[in-house]
Amino acid sequence: MSQHTATWDVIVAGGGAAGLSSALTLGRACRRVLVIDAGEPRNRFASHMHGLLGHEGLDPAELLERGRAEVVRHDVTLMPGAVTAVVEDATGLVVTLSDDSTHHCRALIAASGVVDELPDLPGLRDQWGRGVLHCPYCHGWELRGKRLAVVATSPMSLHQVELLRQWSADLVHVTGSEPDPHVMERLRSRGIRVIHAHPAAVLAEAGQLVGLKLDDGSRIELDAVFISPIPRPRDDYLEGLGLERRDYPAGSFLQFDPLTGATSHPRVWVAGNVANPPANVAVSIGAGAAAGMAANLALVAEDFRPLGERASG
Repeated sequence: MSQHTATWDVIVAGGGAAGLSSALTLGRACRRVLVIDAGEPRNRFASHMHGLLGHEGLDPAELLERGRAEVVRHDVTLMPGAVTAVVEDATGLVVTLSDDSTHHCRALIAASGVVDELPDLPGLRDQWGRGVLHCPYCHGWELRGKRLAVVATSPMSLHQVELLRQWSADLVHVTGSEPDPHVMERLRSRGIRVIHAHPAAVLAEAGQLVGLKLDDGSRIELDAVFISPIPRPRDDYLEGLGLERRDYPAGSFLQFDPLTGATSHPRVWVAGNVANPPANVAVSIGAGAAAGMAANLALVAEDFRPLGERASG
């Protein structure tokens, strides 16, 4: 049986970098804020985080631990769980959680992230976030000049291999299909080798990636492998609101204002990877702060409207 709790100004769906950034902004604005945290941040497979000013090399788990402590000091409430449904009522939104409890809010920030759908390749999952990677900006500096391979797994793989050439000249593109002559010429002009084969396994010794085994039985010795996983947004709980979406090569994502995170619903904002898969931690933190400010401004405007005009949002 569902249990009803108090009304919140804002509920934040997701306790990662984007969600906690939103919550900190809103907590400092003296808002009643509830953060629902499933405890599954996208970068939990990595032991170090890079490219975040002032926190270079920090363990991602430590960043979130610090963030949780900071938001709690600003009277934000944290709750474990996941949002399973959101519906409108006369004065806002009713949010249902995985424990069947319901919570009422005037605004919702969706910061629930994505699930990276990985290729079904033996040995890959064990190395994900360590020897098998996807973001050059997150890991490229540590691998500069190393032996790298990009395995063609999505439409983004060609972009990825061209980008990685900035970090290493010892680069190979492993693809089961033959690129068109123009693409081949582009890659070869930068010294990128192309191997026409399918990967058969990720090879590791003593827990460290050492190469790829190909379907023809050959082996490539490597220091790291890059892939382009398919990001699946954790946004099913918003289906009942009929939010506008946009199709990309990687899939369908919520349409939003890149400056504020506003969606097509006046009470819903987004932040982080749930709507912007390429965003790293730094970008997600900024997006979370922007969404928090935008939601607060909307509530300020609502507070100054005559009572009879507030119900519709």
